[in-house]
Amino acid sequence: MSVPMTPAERPRLPWRHRPPALAAVAAALLIARLPPARIRAVLGLARRGAAPATAAQAKAARDAVIAVSLSCAGQGCLPRSIAAALLCRLRGTWPTWCTGVRVHPFAAHAWIEAGGRPVDEPPVHYHRTIVVEPLGADG
Repeated sequence: MSVPMTPAERPRLPWRHRPPALAAVAAALLIARLPPARIRAVLGLARRGAAPATAAQAKAARDAVIAVSLSCAGQGCLPRSIAAALLCRLRGTWPTWCTGVRVHPFAAHAWIEAGGRPVDEPPVHYHRTIVVEPLGADG
């Protein structure tokens, strides 16, 4: 079960900025159906050649994804986080993509980080299980 993270008001996105966001959401919906190891492999390939994303770049990508997709704006944390990461990649950057769990009460969640901090997420601590960092950040 994912944790609901719906913003109170969805951001607006100019029409000319919608096609890349819609493409990222479409790809994310397909990638989210893969097993976790395959998701990690696909995102590991996608991050190649990208600079680390700043908090502002990651937030802009996340806001764009939420603006074009109701499912990503709702409880779809996995496709939302994948789409935001892919949209960052289309813009030449890569955030840290994470999945994690909390034990009590149990909940699973997926999110993006920039600068070591979650982007637009509530202050709930999750134990990170899968992390795909920008290439310069992990080795």
